[in-house]
Amino acid sequence: MKAFFGREHELNELQHHTGKKTASLIAITGRLRIGKSRLVEEFAGRNPSYRQVVCSGLAPGPGITPKKQRLEFARQIERQLAMPPIASDDWADLFSHLAANVSSGKWIILLDELSWLGMEDTTFLPKLKNAWDLEFKKNPRLILILCGSVSSWIEKNLLSSTGFVGRISSRLRLRELGAAVCARFFPPSISSPYDRLKTLAVTGGVPRYLEELVPSLDVDQNLGRMCFTPEGILFSEFNQIFSELFAKRFAEYCRVVTHLTTGPDSFSGICKALSLPPNGVTSDRLDDMVTAGFLARDYTWHLATRKISRLSRFRLSDNYIRFYLKCIQPHRHAIEQGRFTSRPISALPGWDAIIGHQFENLVLHNRAFVWRACQLTPDDIIHDGPFVQPKTRRQDGCQIDYLIQTKHGPIYACEIKFKRSKIGLAVAGDIAQKITRLKLPKHASVLPVLIHVGGVTDQLKYSDRFARIVDFTRVFAGDN
Repeated sequence: MKAFFGREHELNELQHHTGKKTASLIAITGRLRIGKSRLVEEFAGRNPSYRQVVCSGLAPGPGITPKKQRLEFARQIERQLAMPPIASDDWADLFSHLAANVSSGKWIILLDELSWLGMEDTTFLPKLKNAWDLEFKKNPRLILILCGSVSSWIEKNLLSSTGFVGRISSRLRLRELGAAVCARFFPPSISSPYDRLKTLAVTGGVPRYLEELVPSLDVDQNLGRMCFTPEGILFSEFNQIFSELFAKRFAEYCRVVTHLTTGPDSFSGICKALSLPPNGVTSDRLDDMVTAGFLARDYTWHLATRKISRLSRFRLSDNYIRFYLKCIQPHRHAIEQGRFTSRPISALPGWDAIIGHQFENLVLHNRAFVWRACQLTPDDIIHDGPFVQPKTRRQDGCQIDYLIQTKHGPIYACEIKFKRSKIGLAVAGDIAQKITRLKLPKHASVLPVLIHVGGVTDQLKYSDRFARIVDFTRVFAGDN
């Protein structure tokens, strides 16, 4: 079995279910390639007293019908349980056959890519619910795990369904790995903090991509092989994941992420830019992309009242998606023809324009590191995130890269700055100007914080312009 890094919280949560005296029904969601199936595999490997059955849906495509899904499901359980051929015309019969063979003893059952199994068959989930109620849960040592990458379908049809209310024991949503865990994937050839940041600016904390790093190649050779050859995993990944997840609305979702490559935008801004109707359908589709893990929706809040505002912006939170659209897609034809010359990633056209956004995503995905650098605990924090103060007649407009409002202490205004050379005093003027525009509660103090990667000049370091100067490359030294 290949090495497994991180996910200790999720493994601990799964492990709790081995000590229960009743059966467990668990749902795991997350973006494609984020490691859902691998997590279950690791969990099962750490519990050798449990037997395991793994059934996975067929990826959607031409000719993949509900009947073929049932037929493949039948074949999988026949093979793994050494069963004679069984009828596959009805999900109720299939679930009943499976339940009968796992009715006693310790079992971990994984139904993987659940949405592929049931998306085109309205009887799938109701019959799964009945099978759980009437058969599966009678075995108190059984753990049934439902996984899926089409997280929005699972959220609407399973997690928010009245049919499954009170039945789900745990809900796990896998996100990108923290940078300190990602560091364990890096070979000695990618050891410098800058090379590691450059890698994560392309791959994000997606374990499947990090597993492709080859120890004998340096960072640019690795990324070039993955991104700029027709065989590379990241060359064809975008079309594959978007077609599998969003199928019929592929083009529409592509337009949204392409628009957001240049920076966050509000719901109304997206609708206006793309000529989309500002209605519930559009809102639901944006939320689908948030649930799928490609977008983040950052809500601002009122500093004085501490209440969440209705104002929010959508941000392209997946680093690979932005890199693909900006640096791979424009060269697809040349890459397919073998005419794209090898060059350092940082020398690519458009790299300098996107690295700032990529770095901001890395900081926001690893915000616990910033908390520790500011000597904060999660209990100290009321709200945190990218902050927007809209301009009105009574207040100036203001945007802060990352703002932390604490319960009883100061407000931390963080400036996130990616620069390969040392940062000078000029950045202090930028954040000071932003702070003067904030409409603050009475008696509130604001501490400016600089988060950087390229170092700072001595003039800035020994000035009193920032309360904290945080070297983000130190994130690789800790466990987050």
